[in-house]
Amino acid sequence: MLAAFALRASARQASKLFMRWSAVLLGLFLAVQQTAAQAPLTPPNGVPAAAPASPAQPFNEWLKDLQEEARDRGFRDTLVKDALEGLEPLPRVIELDRSQAELRPGFNTYSSARLTRTMVRRGQDLSREHRALLSRVEGDFDVQRRFVVAIWGMESRYGRLIGRVPVFRALATLAWEPRRAAYFRGELFDALAMVDRGHISPDEMTGSWAGAMGQAQFMPSNYLKYAVDFNRDGRTDIWKNTADSLASIANYLKGFGWRNDQTWGREVTVPPAARAAIKESIPRRTEGCYAVRNMTERVPLQRWQQLGVTRVEGGPLPASDVPAGLVDVGERTFLVYPNYDAILGYNCAHYYALTVALLADRLR
Repeated sequence: MLAAFALRASARQASKLFMRWSAVLLGLFLAVQQTAAQAPLTPPNGVPAAAPASPAQPFNEWLKDLQEEARDRGFRDTLVKDALEGLEPLPRVIELDRSQAELRPGFNTYSSARLTRTMVRRGQDLSREHRALLSRVEGDFDVQRRFVVAIWGMESRYGRLIGRVPVFRALATLAWEPRRAAYFRGELFDALAMVDRGHISPDEMTGSWAGAMGQAQFMPSNYLKYAVDFNRDGRTDIWKNTADSLASIANYLKGFGWRNDQTWGREVTVPPAARAAIKESIPRRTEGCYAVRNMTERVPLQRWQQLGVTRVEGGPLPASDVPAGLVDVGERTFLVYPNYDAILGYNCAHYYALTVALLADRLR
């Protein structure tokens, strides 16, 4: 009897241990799904990333220097105190920033986690609900509504997930941490400019762990350039106002050269012989963000047809001279048109941009 009791107890302990480790593994999987949009497809030149450098100053000393620079730039002392005084770094923000480059879940895994039936249906429902608003946005900015709605869905799940991290604390943490300090320092001063111009108070300014804000998930610099008071109520509100958020997304794409008479591209099939010919004759792009440099130069569709590229189902490519570049994410291959660059302007990652494009196609 004692042996049977011990065996049952051991089985219960093993079951609890299994459930605990299952929860841990599930948590790690969800974390990968949430943050992988920024991950590059392959390490540059195949060289492992160097160990991250440590900040040059303790945070409190660094913060005092930052406050002095803000005053030197002309920001009011009361604003500097309200926004920057007493900030503490967020270790979780540094952890997330450093871990992005290590997350490579594969494109099909990444996209399928986002192109769910619920995501598509919700986008279709909201497109109908906001039909009149989207018609005005489309007319004013010359950006097809399905792409505006797709980015809205990808960035904030159609306005439901806008982030609760204090933006000044997140930006200060990333400006202090050396990896991308110059970029986030600039964003921090742009955040001060937002408050200084009366757009929002420091306490209300919340967003993602990296400082992206509102339904459009704009960084402060992009807010200052592209955010729109579309309902003309005197406030450019990308946190609570759907009209301002959708118009701001469209204005962003327009600012990156969007063309209303073109789409984004298409999935294609590239036979082995075509791959060899492409490698010899079509070079990679040499300028732009990492994702842009991780695709080919654009050539007319007719040229791709001549090289042996076909529609994904095997038919011929459209008879068009629109220029297209080849994007290969391992499991799938796409020919992308100039509008695709505008989506990369929103987030320079092929996983993200392709998923936006495929979601937009399902919303058509």
